[in-house]
Amino acid sequence: MKRRNFLQLGGAAAAFAFAPRGAMALDYPARPVQILVGQAAGSSSDISARLIAQYLSEHLGQQFVVEIRPGATGNIATEAVVHSTPDGYTLLLVNSQNTINAALVPNLPFDFVHDIAPIAIIHRVALVMEVLPTFPAKTVPEFIAYAKANPGKINMASGGVGGPQHLAGELFKYMAGVDLVHVPYHGSTPALTDLLAGNVQVMFDVTPSSLPHIKAGEFRPLAVTSPGRLDFLPGVPAMAEFLPGYEAFGWIGFGAPKDTPPAIIDTLNKAINAAVADPAVKAHLLDLGVLIMPPNTPAEFEKFIVADTEKWTKVVQFAHLKPE
Repeated sequence: MKRRNFLQLGGAAAAFAFAPRGAMALDYPARPVQILVGQAAGSSSDISARLIAQYLSEHLGQQFVVEIRPGATGNIATEAVVHSTPDGYTLLLVNSQNTINAALVPNLPFDFVHDIAPIAIIHRVALVMEVLPTFPAKTVPEFIAYAKANPGKINMASGGVGGPQHLAGELFKYMAGVDLVHVPYHGSTPALTDLLAGNVQVMFDVTPSSLPHIKAGEFRPLAVTSPGRLDFLPGVPAMAEFLPGYEAFGWIGFGAPKDTPPAIIDTLNKAINAAVADPAVKAHLLDLGVLIMPPNTPAEFEKFIVADTEKWTKVVQFAHLKPE
């Protein structure tokens, strides 16, 4: 009798221990949710996060609040989420910088691939290779020929060491066999400013920030980094047309701390996929010049993250890159 009572009590205690977590998942969200963004205010990451957050707030019954926490190329925000309680109330706006950091920065205090649970990827962002209209080369083959005739004399701007712009340029240098001088800036804005002023000669920039300049005739686009041409840049060839196999993207999605209950991940995944499919949200995202991703599962997003990390690891090794 005593043993039976003990077992019954033990079973009740175990049920009590697991009930709060299960109930938490069923009731989610029961209070406001925080989304950390490791990039600057006004960036495509910030804009995308706010668009999705507004939709989630309206459809899940609680406020999803975006907090900008830049620094260390996004690692400060990532570390904060990694060490937060895995209850679904602290999320991370994840992007290509996370996989690049995993490839570039040794001894990070976290393992992005294993410590962040993928939720969903919402869009990819192609880059565009651009020069001033006065630059001697009007096509990629002409640029490659000019660069080979002038090794080390062309300055290539980027928003910082190890960013998508930098690595897209390094991939071009490696595949084209040219010597360009990398000039890193603290963000895209000063890099674009110096490109406009002619202080640097070429830049691989994400389409959202470059489209206004291209449409205004201030930059000449030579190629996009997507596998095929883009509808919103008609007539601009894909880099792969000249360098077969070339492909470089920025991308944006959402993640949570590992061990976040699967039921919460599933709730967020469905809601985020629905947000991206919403006509109003989709229209705003397309205005940024992005490529909308189709509905995807956490497992599919995880596979994407692993492959992206492996790709940039190879580029970092080929270019012998070191973090700032």
